[in-house]
Amino acid sequence: MKKEMIQTAVIGLIAILAFSAGAVDKPISASPKDKDLKWGPCPAFFPTGCELAVLQGDPAEPNADLYFKIPGGYKFPAHWHTSAERMVLVSGEINVQYHGQPTIHLKKGMYAYGPAKAVHKGKCISKKDCVLVTAFEEPVDAHEHK
Repeated sequence: MKKEMIQTAVIGLIAILAFSAGAVDKPISASPKDKDLKWGPCPAFFPTGCELAVLQGDPAEPNADLYFKIPGGYKFPAHWHTSAERMVLVSGEINVQYHGQPTIHLKKGMYAYGPAKAVHKGKCISKKDCVLVTAFEEPVDAHEHK
């Protein structure tokens, strides 16, 4: 039952991404191991080792989708986004904590939703890289929370 719920959530996210990506000229698919992905650094306040790759859209415009990759054991700092974010964990295991909420433990294939402007931090608790697909409703940003 739980596995079916996760699969339904993933299928729902794919449908949401496909619908929100109306400006895409052609269908796309991607893997974090694709050689043609262009990985770049995370915002400057994140520790070294974090990488981002644009999957679809323009991060300066609404409805962009990104890979967010962090090494095993990596802790990412408290921050917030103007946009809500929808995430599916592609690899690894990660703990995410939204301010004032219990820690969310994500395993491969699980979906998570982060409300707009919600302060959160986390850690890749696996030994291998954690990779999240993250879909933003608004232009992509990250603001350090001090």
